[in-house]
Amino acid sequence: DADIGANAQLSYTLSPSEHFRIEEENSNSRSKSLFLILMKSLDRETTPVHRLVLTASDGGRPSLTGTMELVISVLDVNDNAPQFNQSVYNVLLPEDALRRTLVARVNATDSDTGTYGEVIYEIDTIIPPPAADIFSIDAISGEIRLTGTLDFEAVTLYELHIKGADKGTPPLTGHCKVVLEVLDVNDNAPEVWVTSLSVPVSEDAIAEFTTLPGSRFPLEGASDADIGANAQLSYTLSPSEHFTLDVKSSDENRKSLFLVLVKSLDRETIPVHQLLLTASDGGRPSLTGTMELVISVLDTNDNAPQFNQSVYKVQLPENATVGSLVARVNATDPDEGSNKEFSYS
Repeated sequence: DADIGANAQLSYTLSPSEHFRIEEENSNSRSKSLFLILMKSLDRETTPVHRLVLTASDGGRPSLTGTMELVISVLDVNDNAPQFNQSVYNVLLPEDALRRTLVARVNATDSDTGTYGEVIYEIDTIIPPPAADIFSIDAISGEIRLTGTLDFEAVTLYELHIKGADKGTPPLTGHCKVVLEVLDVNDNAPEVWVTSLSVPVSEDAIAEFTTLPGSRFPLEGASDADIGANAQLSYTLSPSEHFTLDVKSSDENRKSLFLVLVKSLDRETIPVHQLLLTASDGGRPSLTGTMELVISVLDTNDNAPQFNQSVYKVQLPENATVGSLVARVNATDPDEGSNKEFSYS
């Protein structure tokens, strides 16, 4: 103040601020230095600029004043970690999804500025660990894509732990999780436990009727690695003139099969029955598995010897000697083995 005495005695006030105060130099000098003191930590993300008014008042009557504006620009430091817009991303994908299919696009923001606010994405860990080659992430866009193939029958659920890091030194990081549930598609045909089966059946086996139990033979069955309708199996038998199937459920995806005789067998007519058992799942389209059944009919002694003539007419001279051949008779038996061995009397 160019005045002297009381008219030059200055006092100072600062506009209200919770972050700053004015401190005057403690000396008898006519021109005293002032210091702006920081009282509370700054946060650029809350208030990037502080505008203060400093007023100097002299001791005159009336008092005269001078003012000065202080503009405090808060410089950014890397004090904010990236924040993902979701902590968990839930994704459903069918197991036949093609390579390069987009799994998810994660996004994180950093309230810092410049390089402190630029986020780089990477896959931190994958559960189960052998799946590391199945997924990739774009470091800039956060797009996660398939780089391998999914198989519901091998793994039904993946957890990808994603890390977003800024470019500070040291970098700050944020994390999220992508949970991928693999959906089943009908990519597995029913698996028949054996591809062929030979079953011996006696030709005197009792055929099943509505009131009497018949001959039943347990069969190998089939299973399907899919789930739901894709694993629900039905069975057909062809040709099925002499036999039918009886199917009993033992659990959701497994059934007990029985081959049931419904028409009497005759080994002499058909010695071997070749059947085809087909298992079909409930998918759209349906997949099938097959099993060949070879039914060998075992012989029973159900045929009497048959002479090739019912009457043999023979003429002999009255002087025929003892031991002369009178006739040769001949009979056959269509059975086999010991059942066709016979003697004459």
